[in-house]
Amino acid sequence: MRNRKKIMVCVTQQKSCERLIERGATLNDSKHGQLFVVHVVKENWKYFGSLKESDALEYLFDVSKEHGGELHVMKSHDIESTLNAFAEKNKIDIVVMGESLEQTVQQNMIKRLQNKATKEIHFDIVPLSYEETVNKIV
Repeated sequence: MRNRKKIMVCVTQQKSCERLIERGATLNDSKHGQLFVVHVVKENWKYFGSLKESDALEYLFDVSKEHGGELHVMKSHDIESTLNAFAEKNKIDIVVMGESLEQTVQQNMIKRLQNKATKEIHFDIVPLSYEETVNKIV
């Protein structure tokens, strides 16, 4: 039996993603586990939207490193397939994602990724904080 956990944390450009990385690090309770922090953006889009890209990249790199994780940044036409392929290739056990307010499967990234998963992966969904919920609604 494998004691070593492989955890993939899916992040966006938002600084609130630090809480997701922290959650992944908490779940990675073994010295022998691996923490992958993954950001996938659509082809032809900027990696980090309106943020200055070098600052956003450096921020994610620093937070990932601080928690013992590896940062992976990719571009793709199909974000779910890219995340799924990464999970398969790296034999991911747990995927950490932030809660979505989207109700339909077509709009909800969590549901779309769960539907694409080809092996048993545990999804650890981190609830939005009060401030994030208010900002999403406003």
